[in-house]
Amino acid sequence: MSLKGALLVAGTTSDAGKSVLVSGLCRMLARRGVRVAPFKAQNMSNNSVVTLDGGEIGRAQAMQAAACGLEPSVRFNPVLLKPGSDRTSQLVVRGRAVAQVSASNYIEHRQSLRAVVAEELASLRAEFDVVICEGAGSPAEINLRATDLANMGLATAAALPVIVVGDIDRGGVLAHLFGTVAVLSPEDQALVAGFVINKFRGDPVLLAPGLDQLHALTGRPTYGVVPFADGLWMDAEDSLGTVADAPVGRPRPPVGSQWLRVAAVRLPRISNTTDVEALACEPGVSVHWVTEPSRLEDVDLVVVPGSKSTVSDLEWLRRTGLARAISERAAAGLPLLGICGGYQMLGRTIADAVESGVGVVEGLGLLDLDIEFAAEKVLEQASGRAERFGAQAVSGYEIHHGRVVRNGDDALLTASSGDREGSVRGSVVGTHWHGLLESDDFRRSFLAWVAAKSGREGFLVAPATSVEALREQQLDLLADLVEDNLDVDSVLDLIEHGVDPSLDTIVSFMS
Repeated sequence: MSLKGALLVAGTTSDAGKSVLVSGLCRMLARRGVRVAPFKAQNMSNNSVVTLDGGEIGRAQAMQAAACGLEPSVRFNPVLLKPGSDRTSQLVVRGRAVAQVSASNYIEHRQSLRAVVAEELASLRAEFDVVICEGAGSPAEINLRATDLANMGLATAAALPVIVVGDIDRGGVLAHLFGTVAVLSPEDQALVAGFVINKFRGDPVLLAPGLDQLHALTGRPTYGVVPFADGLWMDAEDSLGTVADAPVGRPRPPVGSQWLRVAAVRLPRISNTTDVEALACEPGVSVHWVTEPSRLEDVDLVVVPGSKSTVSDLEWLRRTGLARAISERAAAGLPLLGICGGYQMLGRTIADAVESGVGVVEGLGLLDLDIEFAAEKVLEQASGRAERFGAQAVSGYEIHHGRVVRNGDDALLTASSGDREGSVRGSVVGTHWHGLLESDDFRRSFLAWVAAKSGREGFLVAPATSVEALREQQLDLLADLVEDNLDVDSVLDLIEHGVDPSLDTIVSFMS
């Protein structure tokens, strides 16, 4: 089909459904033959991936790129903030870390970042038929309007029509939608075209009068009501999705007679939470996030994932008693997997003059490994083989400041370069590679090894689970939800022609 234009999807809150709606719109348009690209001007997330052009972007933008049939690129997320504490974040511009910033000094970068965002969006709009942009947080954060790059600041600079999505599952969605528009300036309100309700459960007839009243109050329609979809859970970007004791995904019944139970440690500064999702894709594997040592009792595998603040999160492990519980499990010969920052914590020493600046600290000593942090971050897509787990082709990606300066254990992998990577010491396994568990042959062999180590003879690995295929199924489900539940013709008209100029300003607290 012939279509030309752009759209911004904003949200009433974080995790309101912006990322999934953008993904669904992108896949829907791609299926119709539209050349479409995603764009998030500024993202704040520790879930990131390495792109073909050698940078890193938010995980959600990689998912949206896949929805478009594209490889991930730094163009789709030119500004990324990776929180390392409650007050500071690493600033990543066009895929490369350039500074540590706080809320107060971030303003110093405003003009240069605004130029980067404008240039990248203009380039994408020139190359693609349609660009679907995702906002950040909520446009109702009017205290941040002066420095806004991703919400109404982007919409006004690029004359983008805006749809606001709200999560009805949280309650109060009609007030959220009305209030989001009402606190905006008249100039910003003029770009808000309408609304989408996300995660609806129940009888639509009961909701209809509320939508009619919202239309009467704001002059803006609701383009659709997207039902709650239990099957959507992969590639969640927001930390709100990693709740302690909550399951990862929707566990499917085992192939054999026993389940395999996995505890993934929910570190305070956890990064790349999506690494464990590949395990949760497998039938008979139940994965839960944990934050205290009692939750490690009777599990078959403990995963210590990546961290944006390795030394600080290591201290948290000790303070909570999790470090002791993890060490006791390793001493008992029970399986343990460390990924990236989690891998570094399992070693003997960490010399960190970069991330925390504290110097040399002792690791848990479960691997014969020494780590030293360097100022330049390793950003690489990786491939190789894992002979000890019967996998001739594995892949992943690396995002870390810490380098292995000594490794006295057996290697886990052989990279395509010939370098040895990772560690295996008894029941303890570690790797710097994110995404390794998405290599299906490796994951199956690894889970069989875990089952043998933990005495789960009744657990059988499913023979044909494909993480890539499941991700594609979820993207198609998102597109189906858009097709079936949105007024698609009106949304396409909005993309091509923009907001109806006759829309009135509603009562504004900014006037």
